[in-house]
Amino acid sequence: MTDIPTALAGPLPAEVTFNATVTSPPRFFFGSNTRAWHEAFDVRSDDGTALEIVDNVDLAPRIPVVPGDRIAVHGALVRDPGREPVVHWTHHDPAGRHPDGWIDLNGRRYA
Repeated sequence: MTDIPTALAGPLPAEVTFNATVTSPPRFFFGSNTRAWHEAFDVRSDDGTALEIVDNVDLAPRIPVVPGDRIAVHGALVRDPGREPVVHWTHHDPAGRHPDGWIDLNGRRYA
């Protein structure tokens, strides 16, 4: 597992793996750059860091999270000025340019 504060102190993006608790219901939006549907929700990692998870649901199945769910996440941590840190690439990359990410929920891996 990755210590998120340590990862945020280093060069970004950084590949991270961590456990967290979901703190918001999912929101859906159409990415203006990616031209794909995304699911976003907020989490608090086990080390106390607030993060936003952004998952491309055109490439991976929707994750049926609700506040209070425990998840494990593997993806790319980025800084977005004025917002919480964001973890994306939580799915496979069909072009093979990024390491594949995933989200585990209730014994099922979404990738």
